[in-house]
Formats: sequence, C-alpha cells, structure tokens
Amino acid sequence: MSEQPSNDPFEECELSPDAILGTHTFEDVLFTDETETPVNVLNGETPAHSQASVDEARVFAAGIDSDTPHIALPASVEAQIETASKPYTAAAFFHFKATGSLKRHRAYHAAYNSDTFSVEFEADYESGDLTISVEEEDCQSEIENV
Repeated sequence: MSEQPSNDPFEECELSPDAILGTHTFEDVLFTDETETPVNVLNGETPAHSQASVDEARVFAAGIDSDTPHIALPASVEAQIETASKPYTAAAFFHFKATGSLKRHRAYHAAYNSDTFSVEFEADYESGDLTISVEEEDCQSEIENV
C-alpha cells in the first residue's frame, strides 16, 4: 500500500501558518545607501568594488533568473574584502537573513509555493525595511464557481 503525499504545504515546517499570517515588517534588513562598506586605512577611500547604489542593487536582485522574487541584502564587510565583491547580495524575499530565522524562511517559502495562500512583499530600500503580507486564499468562492 503506497502512502499518498500530503496536501499540507506546512507539513515539513516547524511553524504553523498562523505564525506568518498577516503583515510583518522586518526592519533594517535590506541593502541601503547606508550599508557599511570597507575603507582602505591607508587612503581613507572605499574600494571601487564596494561602491554601489540602491538602484544598482535593486536591478541586480530583480535580474536573478528564478521563479521566486529576490531582494538585495547587505553583504558583510568581511565578505566584501575577502571576495572583492559588491556591498550587496541577492536572496529570495523570504530568506532567513531577512526574516530572522530559518523557521520563518521555511514557513514563508511553503506559503509562497502554495495555492492556499497569497504572499506579497514590499522592499523599502530607503529605510531598509522588508514587509511581507500573507493571507489565506478564499477557497469557498472557488468551490462555488465549480
């Protein structure tokens, strides 16, 4: 006898949908013009590879070839120095570095991939805040239309 796969998108999650339903704002998690960059102690200048604008970061994140929308997160100063990289990196909008925990990351990911929930986000690169809204879809109206 074979087991049927569950239709519960949260089956593998440690959090229930209640933990992410509604609107949540994660403060100061996005790349901004104020993101820390390394400074050369000999001349007091920021290396060219670490000079970037919010518009450049936004375009970079939007250009990621994925079904999941991406946001620009700040890269650590250490990473910028070690890899001579830009002061930002791209990640899925529900990434644990933005939401603060792997449990939330998994719950938002499950909701985003489910037809049961509507998930929207707003990335405010001026303030660095990310707002994610999750609502349960109205399944009753779909049943009535069948």
